[in-house]
Amino acid sequence: MAPNPPPNLSGVTTQRVFPNLTFSQPLGLFQAPGDASRIFIQERPGRIRVFPNMQSALPASVTTFLDIQARVNTSGEGGFLGIAFHPQWATRREVFVSYTETGPGGAIPLRSVVARYKSLDNGLTLDAASEERLLVLDQPYTNHNGGSLVFGPDGFLYLGFGDGGSGGDPSNAGQRINTIHGKILRLDVDVPFAQKYAIPAGNPYAADNTPCNLTSSQRDAPVGTRCAEIYAYGFRNPWRMSFDTASGELWVGDVGQGAWEEVDRVVLGGNYGWRYREGAHCYNPSTNCPRAGLIDPVVEYDHTQGVSITGGFVYRGTLIPSLVGKYVYGDYDSGRIWAVTFNMTTGRNEGTLLQDSSIDVAGFGQTLDGEVYALDISNGQIFQLVPTGTPPPDTFPQVLSATGCFNPADPKQPVAAMIPYDLNAALWSDGAGKDRFFAIPDGTTITVNADGDFDFPNGTVTVKTFWLGGKRVETRLFMRHQDGTWAGYSYEWNDQETEATLLPGAKSRVVGTQTWHYPSRAQCMSCHTSSAGRTLGPELAQLNRTITYPTGRVRNQLTTLEGLGFLSAALPATPPRLEDPFGTGPLEDRARAYLHANCSGCHRLGARMDFRWQLTFQQTNTCDVMPQGGDLGITGARLIAPGAPAMSLVSVRMHALNAWRMPVLGTTVVDTQGTALIDQWISSLTVCP
Repeated sequence: MAPNPPPNLSGVTTQRVFPNLTFSQPLGLFQAPGDASRIFIQERPGRIRVFPNMQSALPASVTTFLDIQARVNTSGEGGFLGIAFHPQWATRREVFVSYTETGPGGAIPLRSVVARYKSLDNGLTLDAASEERLLVLDQPYTNHNGGSLVFGPDGFLYLGFGDGGSGGDPSNAGQRINTIHGKILRLDVDVPFAQKYAIPAGNPYAADNTPCNLTSSQRDAPVGTRCAEIYAYGFRNPWRMSFDTASGELWVGDVGQGAWEEVDRVVLGGNYGWRYREGAHCYNPSTNCPRAGLIDPVVEYDHTQGVSITGGFVYRGTLIPSLVGKYVYGDYDSGRIWAVTFNMTTGRNEGTLLQDSSIDVAGFGQTLDGEVYALDISNGQIFQLVPTGTPPPDTFPQVLSATGCFNPADPKQPVAAMIPYDLNAALWSDGAGKDRFFAIPDGTTITVNADGDFDFPNGTVTVKTFWLGGKRVETRLFMRHQDGTWAGYSYEWNDQETEATLLPGAKSRVVGTQTWHYPSRAQCMSCHTSSAGRTLGPELAQLNRTITYPTGRVRNQLTTLEGLGFLSAALPATPPRLEDPFGTGPLEDRARAYLHANCSGCHRLGARMDFRWQLTFQQTNTCDVMPQGGDLGITGARLIAPGAPAMSLVSVRMHALNAWRMPVLGTTVVDTQGTALIDQWISSLTVCP
């Protein structure tokens, strides 16, 4: 059985609250100004939900405060992206929202809308028919919409927009001040509706008196125009921003391109560097980029720690005194949550890790008492930051022989409870050989989900040992702890293969002629996503194959698991089966199996590309589809260009060894056999289905 995880030494953890409630892709948690009696949840599909703030009991059922789902288009990164209550809510029952709707067609897939809604029943609900549009902005791509809204202490409305999408900011929107893409805007919305908004006198370009989006949805004003709405610029995709309720400082999490995520403390007229810089590092040009006048991020982190920042709040609560005055932020992909801490030794701001979590944190929330919450967009659950108290002793096994998974006298030998398994289509791991095992607690079973994926019980341990040059280099344990959370742990083998030692974080080591990368615990969660069911290999289509067991018996794995009572229900009459990518089956089936094994952990369920094998090729949304993450300088690039691997980013990124490489983590060696398979398949395509 999986042991208890290592203790959290930060003094802060997350605890699920309102456990009887779940939401549809929650992005924000709010309380109306002056009203602590209710909690509002912003749902990406287009609703605001509300429930009583019950301190001593579970809240009653949720009701709907606003429903505009019929207007909202959630394509790509779109959706219902921001809400802000009017600061004089008690007397002005108005809420401002930001969402994306379907664009006018052609090259405009989405359109951002900033609108005001009013309550006609003294604040109980908002009237969906009361919409008053203040600003409409065409979006040339379906990513980098920004959409965060917040009122400042000055009473003005601040809103953030990304650079318009694609990758690499192809129109240089971040640095051009004749567009409101890539900007933080500041508007005075306390004007008659016919005026929509006014420009605050202190805005950097207010004197020009040239609003760039007062009545038109055009993206750019004429060259030479300085948009009067601009408060600050140089952003790629400001994803969540907030004001410190004590100091009045504006904090923003800005999502990076391929290497760096950043936290910015935004000031009037500031230039935060994109696309000259990604974080504090040159991006375009790649060297000798302009630096004069650019404001460095408060803190940044690279993609070994996470790949998509979610901005949060400065903590002003009372539950965690050590956190007061620190900015809390997280990473959607890795689930890590940090706080900005000033390092007295170095004199620098640093990100101090609060928790490695399995939360897909796409938004934070703050109640009127200053407490901070994290929202899990995938599971619809709400978590509160709480103190851990005195941490328990660290009893987590520091060496492989102490895990209970292997013979203490010879950790190369798994114990009898470990069930070996193998896959039809394996993940590429830089040429390493792999041994795989799993074990579940006595008296438990595995649930097979509707898509064939295995849902393991609490206490499960899955094991993978990696071989290079005939020697063990690493054993990874991926565990589902008793509280239901998953976590990964990496053990490094010594040269004698007599023991493997637990690593506290990521590490690189030269093995033979190549460098082997040991992942951090956060990196494990970047690949083992909740949408993929956490464990990536065990599923019906992968395990439907015959193997030779240690006893010498040759049996089908699914039949064996069913016969041993491991499965909670009977197998289907004809279980699905993935093709061996390098076998003799149909070319498309083999290529799709490879993409499923190597890509679908992230590219699935709502992503722009979906590489699950169960879908038709058309449903993968890849054939002749323009890339949203940049074309890598390839004229006419497509995700998959029929007959042209060199124009297909799916192929190009598999061949790459720079920041554009896919998969992003865990591999620095090109899979020549795998790339040849994908190139052969793309070359065989003549038209899209």
